[in-house]
Amino acid sequence: MDLRLTLLNLWLRLAVKAQLRRVQDPLKMRAQLARSAARHFSPPDGANFHRETIRRDEDRAAATMDALWASCGRPDRRKVLLYLHGGAYIAGSPDTHRHLGAALAGAAGVRALLPAYRLAPEHPFPAALEDAVTTYRHLLDAGYEAPSIALAGDSAGGGLAFSLQLRLAELDLPKPGCVVGFSPWTDMTGTLPSLAQNARRDAMLPARRFQVAAGFYLGEADPMNPLISPLRGAWSDPPPTLLMASRHEILLDDTRHLAEALRRAGGDVQIQLWRRLPHAWPFFTGRLAQADQAVAIAGAFIARHLGAEPEG
Repeated sequence: MDLRLTLLNLWLRLAVKAQLRRVQDPLKMRAQLARSAARHFSPPDGANFHRETIRRDEDRAAATMDALWASCGRPDRRKVLLYLHGGAYIAGSPDTHRHLGAALAGAAGVRALLPAYRLAPEHPFPAALEDAVTTYRHLLDAGYEAPSIALAGDSAGGGLAFSLQLRLAELDLPKPGCVVGFSPWTDMTGTLPSLAQNARRDAMLPARRFQVAAGFYLGEADPMNPLISPLRGAWSDPPPTLLMASRHEILLDDTRHLAEALRRAGGDVQIQLWRRLPHAWPFFTGRLAQADQAVAIAGAFIARHLGAEPEG
């Protein structure tokens, strides 16, 4: 028995899941995640960070967006990872996920850019997606070729990575070199079977709060919109994709059904379904062996598809 994983699942069930059942104010959840990440997670040895300001379209109310560059070691600076953090579209930031961004960047031998996309409920759909597109355009404008850009994200950030691909196709922008999704949230209709089937087994996410959490991001939008629920998208020739999820989480079918949709569209899809792991467990990299393993696998996938060659 893996004692560390057992203790993590117990803590998540008794503390985090119980807290998520009660929380009414998304701003409190945002603050709690920020405090927890700062207290419990440190970047890997050799990590480097610096801030960048990205300019949005001039007609936006917020003219600029903050972003965080993360790397570890001496990366191939011709390749880049665009990492979209999780947090149900209402919480999280580059700072809460900087340890994961740096670890994944180091495993891939590239630099990662984590944008501080706008959060709901202050900024419901399509704000986060607009900011993801802005960040992707920023990388193209900076000289990165699309095949040298990887997309990745966890939970809501994972779903956003797939929504971004659909939007890029609409805008006739080139597709990225590859995509990684850690427990991506790809369907907001609340109709997938695992939402009920894994309600008791999921150590972290309370199924009965699904509609409340989705509603903050949806606002008045239709959850069937493929740019909100990319599982529902009309996919065509998607880039190579790696998907990871836990067999015990309520969002399991978000991953399984997306893999099927991408394969039907001709995509090269690898899917890994892990046992006993909590939702989006790579977030616990540096604390959990299985998280470190997942990051290493994802990093190797990105390096292979981007052709990354870190400096000596």
